[in-house]
Amino acid sequence: MGNVSSEIVSRSEAAKGRPTPMKVSDKHYVLGNPMEGPWPSHLEKIIFANGCFWGSEKGAWRLPGGGIYSTAVGYAGGYTPNPTYEEACSGRTGHTEAVQVIY
Repeated sequence: MGNVSSEIVSRSEAAKGRPTPMKVSDKHYVLGNPMEGPWPSHLEKIIFANGCFWGSEKGAWRLPGGGIYSTAVGYAGGYTPNPTYEEACSGRTGHTEAVQVIY
């Protein structure tokens, strides 16, 4: 991992961020369903925060049974409001990459 620290950045040293959330598409490119709730009442939500959202999201699409309604990638935990990808990857936000799965 090179010179990457295993320490989580403190709130006082975290990147500043921004007040405005990133805009997302109305419809999921692969699944064709909405990207944001409110969700139909029969659906559930789970968030996997495992450090790499691209592989996790694609893995959810491949689950058998056709029960995945929508997915969205983003960041979990952390101190920086609405971080960019670059900020989150810098280790200066306290976030980890995550994927939200609506099923």
